[in-house]
Formats: sequence, structure tokens, C-alpha cells
Amino acid sequence: MSQETAPADTGRQAAVPPAQRPAGDRAGPGSRWRPWMTLVVILLFLGQMAAGMVTAARQQSPTVDEPVYIGTAVTYLHDHRFTYNYEHPPLAKLVIASGLAFIDVRLDKPYPVHPSDLGKAALYEGGNDAQHVLLVARLPMIVLTLLFGLVVFAFARDLTGPIGGLLALALYAFSPDAIAYGSLANVDMPSAGFLLTALWLLWRARSRPYRYLPLAGLALGASTASKMSTLPAVPIAGLLVVLTVWHLTRDRVTGKRPVLRRLGLGVAVAAGVAAISVAVVWACYLIVDPHLHWVSPRSVGPLTGVKANLTNLLPYPLPYRDGMRYQFNLEHATYSGFLFGESYQGAKWYYLPAALLIKEPIGMIVLWIMGTVAVLITPRLRAVGPYVLVPTLLLTGVAMAGSRNWGVRYAIFVPVILAVVAAAVLAYRRRWLHVAAGVLAAYVAVSSLSAFPYYLAYSNEAFGGVQGTHEMLTDSNVDWGQDLGRLGERVKQEYPGQPVFLIYKGRGEPAYYGITAISPFTVPLDQVHGVIAISERCLAPKSSCLPATGDRKAARAQLDRILATSRKDELVGGSIQIYLR
Repeated sequence: MSQETAPADTGRQAAVPPAQRPAGDRAGPGSRWRPWMTLVVILLFLGQMAAGMVTAARQQSPTVDEPVYIGTAVTYLHDHRFTYNYEHPPLAKLVIASGLAFIDVRLDKPYPVHPSDLGKAALYEGGNDAQHVLLVARLPMIVLTLLFGLVVFAFARDLTGPIGGLLALALYAFSPDAIAYGSLANVDMPSAGFLLTALWLLWRARSRPYRYLPLAGLALGASTASKMSTLPAVPIAGLLVVLTVWHLTRDRVTGKRPVLRRLGLGVAVAAGVAAISVAVVWACYLIVDPHLHWVSPRSVGPLTGVKANLTNLLPYPLPYRDGMRYQFNLEHATYSGFLFGESYQGAKWYYLPAALLIKEPIGMIVLWIMGTVAVLITPRLRAVGPYVLVPTLLLTGVAMAGSRNWGVRYAIFVPVILAVVAAAVLAYRRRWLHVAAGVLAAYVAVSSLSAFPYYLAYSNEAFGGVQGTHEMLTDSNVDWGQDLGRLGERVKQEYPGQPVFLIYKGRGEPAYYGITAISPFTVPLDQVHGVIAISERCLAPKSSCLPATGDRKAARAQLDRILATSRKDELVGGSIQIYLR
């Protein structure tokens, strides 16, 4: 063992193999640190995270995707059909439905044809209280996000002891992205959290395979049943299972061909884990509709080539595979993007790394780098690299190849998994290293708390914070339609009696939030006087919120003249700019 690393503790972690025993654990006999102290810190970290998520959930109007998921969840409860939103698997929507089951969400039949209209009806029609429905739908996601925090702690504790677990939990609990997306009725955090759980269980399987490999299959299935973008994790997990079996059988398999025997056993076990994950996906579909009534809709569209052949071979339910076809077809389109203040068409390969650089706290990024180096250069920790670094790298590469530069939520697994990696810093006894890690973690906490409760629009201090994110990024990085309610409160308090002209990109209903608004595109320029509220997504690029019909060139000229002759007054919630004219 290196002289720079602390000795592993005993007792509770005796079952963990030598390659997994924590190196930075100072909680043994003679230490001033006690288990109850660990519990207190865990409760403090998760308590502040819960406070941030609940506050955001209560204040934020619906984001662009939430009404679709909520409306679909209501149909799951009422009709047990997959008519809506088949392009995403059902598990995350079943989690949303677990909250909605406790209230009466009235949704009159016949249902609207378009999923967004369905969501609008579930929130704002039939006498429903939109914010109450939103909060109830968001609460199960908040609870799930907090539980994933315990997984982060447990994984890091297995590597570097309870202090390392607390460092990882601090990075997770104060992560603005984890708080932002964990407070929404969405599919992003469940897929990332279950993926981390699967990786942790695969790592633990190195000591107790019969206990943890089946559980890893369940967690992997839950991830792919939440969002299809984690499907590439299945073959990655298969390789990790082979690696785990190879580790377990290094002294047990004998004979003339031990290598082939070990590989064959590993492949067989990997197939079993994959089968469990597939069974979880099937179970989620059967929970919604035990008879699995499904007819492929025309919106699926034709799909040819390797992707079509691969999709046809997958052992998933037909609606799952149709959802994959739909998603693959979306990738053929060209979308607009916005990065570092520049609007562009198409996709930039470096968009996600750049967006993460802007959106993640500086101290967190530094700790990720330090932890990665520690994993790579420390012999005893190097074994965990394939379980955390390789999946992160490969899944990020897959996400970077996508055509939609719409937000870091497409790589939300990065801050979740790398929080565990950062704990590797504590594998070394150097006091200055521990002090540096503590200072950086405190910096992360301060940076995160300074954004309260506008976590969705967070960027780190190098890029201007909440008030400056819109100059660097757009879409779900800053403006996902979440601040309509805050705008209503602001107009009521600061601009009473003034006419309000609104250009809003989102699913909220202005009237519900007390906003009696006029579109500035429907009146002559000389009549546009008063408060002009514009979503940042409508400013970058300006063409994104022009009227769908009529003379768009004239509407763009009207918007340019309004902006040229108006005065910026304030930014509401980081996503809606108020001008006075």
C-alpha cells in the first residue's frame, strides 16, 4: 500500500474486497469522528437540497416538457393506455402518477389530440389548480432525487470511507443541476440516478455477486425504462459484469482454457443481468396496460439502415421500439442552438462539454479533475475507473453526437457520477489535499446557495451567475418556461396598472398567473407602451418566438424596433427580461 494513503478501516466494511476498501476513512477507533456525526451531516446536506427543490417546485410554472408528462401520467391512471408520449418509456411517468393518484385531476373526454394540449387540460382546465397539480407531480421526483443522494454517499463511502462519502454527497446535494432537474416532473434525474445505482451495485458485486448482480439488473432496467438515452449503458454494464466475473474467478477457474472459461462465464452472467433489465422495462409497460394494446402510430415514421435493424432485434415491447424509431427520426432534423452568445444552425460537437463548463460550479469541476487523476494514478482505486469513468466518458460521447443542443440535462449523469469520483481525492493522507477539498466543496455550496431558488438558470461565477446565463446559453439551460408565475407576482408588485406586452416561450397560461397580456405583434408599434416581458428563449435566437402565421419578416422587424426603443429594467428569475417603453 502506498505510504500516502490512509489504512482501510475494519468492521462494517470487512465484506468489501481489498480493492474496494476505503483509503481515507478516519472514522476508526481513536478518531473524534462518530457515526452519529455522519448521520447529522447527511441530514443537513439532504435537508438543504430538499428545501431548494421544494421551493423551486412551489414557485416555478410548468416547464416545456412537464405538462406532456403530467397529462400522460393522468391517462395512465384513468385509461391504462400508451396513446400519449410513447417516445419516452413509462417509468418516470409512473413515478409522477404515484403523486397524482392522491388528488383528483379532472380531465374531460374526448382527450385533446396533441400531448401538449392534453397537458394544458390537465393543469388549467376542468377546475384544476395548476400549481397544486404541478407540486403533487413533482414531489415523488424530489423524494427519488434525495434517495439517489444516499446512493452517492454509499458509493463514495465504499471507496474512501464516510468522510469521502460526505464530500461526494456535498457535491451532489449542492449541485444546481441536480436540484433544478430533481425538482421537476421530468425524465432526466430518474434515468441518471438509476444509472448510478446500477454502477454502484455492479461495483459491490465484486464482493457479493449473488446479492448485487440481480439488483444491478433491476437498477439498469429502471434507468432504461425512464429514458431511452441510457440504453447504451446496457452493453457498457454487460462489459462491467464480465469484468466483475473475471475479478471474482481469477483464482477459481482452472483447466486448460481458464481464459475462455472465465470469459464464457462472464458473458453468461452479463446476459442474465441484461435479461433482468429487459424484464424491468416489460414490467413497466405491463403495469400501465396489462394487455399491452398498441398499434404503431403514423408519427413513428420510416426508419432504415443499421438503426432500423438494431431496433427490430431488441427484445423490448413494441411501443418502446417505436419510441426509439421516433427519437432516431428526430435526430435527422436540423435544430438551432446558442452557445457563448452565438446563435447557429445544426449541432456543435463540443456543445455539451462547453455547457457543462458554464453550468457547473467551478469548485465542483476542479474536484472532478482531482478525483479523476486520483482514480487513475492510485493503484488501489484504479479498479473503480471502469465503473465510473468509462460509462461517463462513453455516454457523454453518445450525447455529444446528438443533433439537439438543448441543455446539460442530456448529460445530467455527469455531475451525478463524478460526485463519487471526486471523493477519490481523500484517498491520500496529505493534509493540504484534504483542506483544499474542503475549501472547494464549501465554494460549491456558497455558489449553489447564491442561486437560490433560481437553480435552472444557474451558471458559475466565471460566466456571470444566474443573471448572466442567458448571454451564454438558452433553452433548458436557462429558460424552460419556468418563470411565468414569478413574472405575474413581479408585475403585480412593481408595475400595477401598466399594460403588459408578453412574448413567452413555454406551457404556462398567463391568465392563471394574473397576467393580462397583449402580443406586441398584434398592435402597431406606436401602441406598444408599458411593460414588455420577453422570454430569453425568444431573444436567442429572436426568430424562435415569431408568430407561426402571417408576415414573419415584418414581425421580426417589429421586435427589433421594440428592443431598440425600449429600456431594460430587470430580469425575472433569470429567464424573462422586462423592458419598459
